[in-house]
Amino acid sequence: MGAPDAFTSTTDVGHYIGGQVVAGHSGRTQGVYNPATGQVARQVALASVDEVNAAVASAKAAFPAWSAMPAIRRARIMDKFLALLNEHRDTLAAIIVAEHGKVFTDAQGEVTRGIEIVEFACGIPQLLKGDYTEQVSTGIDNWTMRQALGVVAGITPFNFPCMVPCWMFPVAIACGNTFVLKPSERDPSASLFMADLLTRAGLPSGVFNVVQGDKVAVDTLLTHVDVKALSFVGSTPIAQYIYETGAHHGKRVQALGGAKNHMVVMPDADVDQVVDALIGAAYGSAGERCMAISVAVLVGDIADQVVQRVAERARTLKVKNGMELDAEMGPIVTAQAKERIENYIGIGVEEGAQLIVDGRNFTVPGFEGGFFTGGTLFDHVTPAMRIYQEEIFGPVLACVRVPDFASAVELVNGHEYGNGVACYTSDGNVAREFARHIQVGMVGINVPIPVPMAWHGFGGWKKSLFGDMHAYGEEGVRFYTKQKSIMQRWPASIAKGAEFTMPTAK
Repeated sequence: MGAPDAFTSTTDVGHYIGGQVVAGHSGRTQGVYNPATGQVARQVALASVDEVNAAVASAKAAFPAWSAMPAIRRARIMDKFLALLNEHRDTLAAIIVAEHGKVFTDAQGEVTRGIEIVEFACGIPQLLKGDYTEQVSTGIDNWTMRQALGVVAGITPFNFPCMVPCWMFPVAIACGNTFVLKPSERDPSASLFMADLLTRAGLPSGVFNVVQGDKVAVDTLLTHVDVKALSFVGSTPIAQYIYETGAHHGKRVQALGGAKNHMVVMPDADVDQVVDALIGAAYGSAGERCMAISVAVLVGDIADQVVQRVAERARTLKVKNGMELDAEMGPIVTAQAKERIENYIGIGVEEGAQLIVDGRNFTVPGFEGGFFTGGTLFDHVTPAMRIYQEEIFGPVLACVRVPDFASAVELVNGHEYGNGVACYTSDGNVAREFARHIQVGMVGINVPIPVPMAWHGFGGWKKSLFGDMHAYGEEGVRFYTKQKSIMQRWPASIAKGAEFTMPTAK
């Protein structure tokens, strides 16, 4: 179950360019921590402008042959990659635990969700089919095709070092593009492992490249003339910067930003199910999920019972090193992230929220240097408080009390984020009205984390998404391709004489 030595030793993490691992030459590196121990496990290279340019050049050189390859042959390579992912899924999960800190079972789930996107991408011959209309006008036929853009790039966050890159590159390269991935420098090894599996699957050199790095790498990709499209997942301020900068430089950009996900709990909801859902959705992966539930909207007289039950569970969470199979929550990814989360807890207290369970100053025996914090629960939070308004990205659940369903919908719709939301109820009409009127991109009815399946597409509304298209699914195919329309007729059907009017169907 353990990861191979190349990904668990102190070996420095480099780039992957032209089908092979390349050591960094910029002279800049950054420590990669084991969050459970708090110790630096290895160094990751931070790319220079020249190194990013080399990756883009490698992708550009590979594009003509790769895009000309029949889609069915590209799909067969993706199928071999899928088989290798399934074979090595636990190794990949262990790599994620070692650098991110999430518990092993959660990492396994992340890998599975990534695999599902690859399964979807294996159907690319069907997905790329165009439309054909015979005889749109006398003697004229019309059809459409979808063609690859060229070199495309992805910039991905630390919280899903396998799944989020898989939202991007499998669909992109299956469509015939070549790809440059800039993963998070906090947990960079999963990207190299997947790059190696792609090469073993038969992917030609240069089709998939990885550049490790920081803002230097990001800005180089955003402004590079040969990068035609860029996908990003991260916080809203950076997403807005990515979108505006990339669009200014003529790129197609898809930038998924932050979230403040609510769960509305109606008085008729099953309390046992509600508590289970809140515990898993608020504290799973230490709250470091863009789809985590961070606000419980408690409607009417169910509030006291839910708060009491959640508090009991939050106090007994099994917070451990992520490789322990009974662990329910692992460490925070970095010391800086832990400090930010605990500062928010202090802000909540200062603002007058009732702190029911305090996760600060939490230690795990044997891992005293690790970046651990416990689950935190606030009650009587108001919309004016920063802990309600801002994304904390940690295991902090805020409970807001409202008198009725209309007030709950108004509260959710009034927030600047619109990523994910859930409603727990036994009333079919309430569920229907909630789904229709809520101003959020992904909605769960008695489903706490409504992440769409691979063939549907992921994306929020409002300040949770900058751009026109959601990630993966058919929206992803559209994002990574451009449509071409062809009209054709032959000399025998062409009338003599010039036509000076707008052509119309005849």
